[in-house]
Amino acid sequence: MPTVTVQLFASYAESFGGSTLELPLESGSTVAELVDRLRLLPGASILPRAPRVAVNRRFAAADQVVHAQDEIALIPPVAGG
Repeated sequence: MPTVTVQLFASYAESFGGSTLELPLESGSTVAELVDRLRLLPGASILPRAPRVAVNRRFAAADQVVHAQDEIALIPPVAGG
């Protein structure tokens, strides 16, 4: 099974315990399936219902297919005012 690397920032990096995760993911999996796999890991309780995911530095839709060589980032919510 191919492995993808997911970059984590801010509160996500703290919750998951590092700045990257190596995640086994079947070929042809979507962003939604990647998020489902992330939800199985310790620290995933911090994830909102629909976390923002970037693939190759562009926000990705839930149905976008993810490839092992893609640059994947889990984008934490941004607060400000």
